[in-house]
Amino acid sequence: MSGPWVGMTRRPLPRSPEQLNPLVLAYVGDAVYELYVRYHLLTEGIVKPQELQQAAVRYVSAGAQAAAFRDWEPMLTEEELAVWRRGRNVKSGRVPRRASVSQYRASTGLEALVGYWYLTGQIGRLTEMMERMFQIPRSDVDGSSD
Repeated sequence: MSGPWVGMTRRPLPRSPEQLNPLVLAYVGDAVYELYVRYHLLTEGIVKPQELQQAAVRYVSAGAQAAAFRDWEPMLTEEELAVWRRGRNVKSGRVPRRASVSQYRASTGLEALVGYWYLTGQIGRLTEMMERMFQIPRSDVDGSSD
């Protein structure tokens, strides 16, 4: 396997990913999503830490993640949509000031789905959808209000 997954080991979880709290899936998904974004930015030739941070915001904000979900939604299976809904519907705290409630909830659902793909070993599906996310025009993210 190449890319950011080289060298990762997989120890068994104490319970199946389907049984995990959706916030746990989102917690893992947030880290995995961030790793994909950082790796993508490095492949784009961005290597200065400050530039990496600024570029990453285009992908990791609640608005960007909500836009990614809107793009992914038609391609998701019923099982994947159910995981997303579980993540979206969980009460996870306060909403960041730069995001609407619907953006924040959609992004939490997206992170839960990313965590689910990772924890169930669906790395091919995860990579496919992340690569698709990198193709979303930035105007669709920056100009979105919901």
